[in-house]
Amino acid sequence: MEHVTHVFDPVYDKKSRILVLGTFPSVKSREMSFYYGHPQNRFWKVLAALTGRSLPETIEEKKRLLLENGIAIWDVIASCDIQGSSDSSIKNVVPNDIDRIVKIVPDITIFGNGEKAFSLYQKYCREQTGKDMIKLPSTSPANAAFSLDKLTMVWREAFDRAGWCTMI
Repeated sequence: MEHVTHVFDPVYDKKSRILVLGTFPSVKSREMSFYYGHPQNRFWKVLAALTGRSLPETIEEKKRLLLENGIAIWDVIASCDIQGSSDSSIKNVVPNDIDRIVKIVPDITIFGNGEKAFSLYQKYCREQTGKDMIKLPSTSPANAAFSLDKLTMVWREAFDRAGWCTMI
């Protein structure tokens, strides 16, 4: 176990209408200093499919894809004790101030990328923000029950129910 602090900023602006929260950056993401850096994580593939854009490669392309489509991202955890990238090993959680985004964009819809992000949000952030979270299946490669096509379909349905297609 090592104590690790989240070192990169959330991506959002006043036009963001969807906020996707993960748990905490993986080892690969921490090395790259940006979200969903593991090459097997399907997050960027899902968003590219949802937006009809090509797969972003650089951090700037990823930020542009998010902001041009009203999507914000961050993680529930600001710091914790963790073993490698294992969400199940997380202890001694200090949550991020998710309300910081909610105050700027009060009508934002919050989604959790997987069960762990959902449960941590419920435990540490729900009361502060006053906003419910919609749980999505994780884009992690560990979530083998969901193919890329199935992930994309479920994420699209959830985003559409939140009115995302009419926001962009």
